[in-house]
Amino acid sequence: MDAGAGITMIAVPPGQVTLSDRRTERRWSVELAPYQLAAYQVTQALYAQVTGEWPGTSEGDESPVEGVSWWDAVRFCNALSRRDGFVPAYHFDAGGVGIEWDTSADGYRLPTEAEWEHACRAGMSGPRYGPLDEIAWYRGNSHERVHDVGGKRPNPWGLYDMLGNVWEWCWDVYDAEVYGTYRVLRGGGWFDEHWSCRASVRRRSHPTFQVDDVGFRIARSVGADRHPA
Repeated sequence: MDAGAGITMIAVPPGQVTLSDRRTERRWSVELAPYQLAAYQVTQALYAQVTGEWPGTSEGDESPVEGVSWWDAVRFCNALSRRDGFVPAYHFDAGGVGIEWDTSADGYRLPTEAEWEHACRAGMSGPRYGPLDEIAWYRGNSHERVHDVGGKRPNPWGLYDMLGNVWEWCWDVYDAEVYGTYRVLRGGGWFDEHWSCRASVRRRSHPTFQVDDVGFRIARSVGADRHPA
């Protein structure tokens, strides 16, 4: 389904996903309502259309935007929501350093990591939704550079580059007690070895962090009162 110029959103069915953290050996399950997730990572062209900015080093219009922080990503979501006539999902405090997610809003937002993993797996139980060389750009085949979105085979639900190309920011705080405001990254990137490009792998970084293998994709809630996982 199209939800604005240059955006294809995929309807993701409800389900349950079990997340795990290798560092703490913790496992937890999350129930998910239906939602929508973009078929592609946000591109340089779309980011430039909405913000007037061209971050990162990649030059192609259809390359995933990279060199964007978590804060850049959530502000983009609000700007895109306003452009497309939706209610922005995020509210910022007066200083711009605090943020709340309005779960009743219909605007674009970052997926939770539970939503991300559920969508990545697409009903499959293995670490990947296909042979890695067929579905992902990673260190073994990327020639150590980012590639245009959609160049590899999608998963069974029609989502491209869920593994590889660029890591994707998620909404969640990684571990507030140990890492403070650090946010979750998922999916692996073009510079990563094969073991990082798996559905369960979690990475963390400060929300101001910007690097050339980190980008994001957008989600939308279906209906009102969707709660963070």
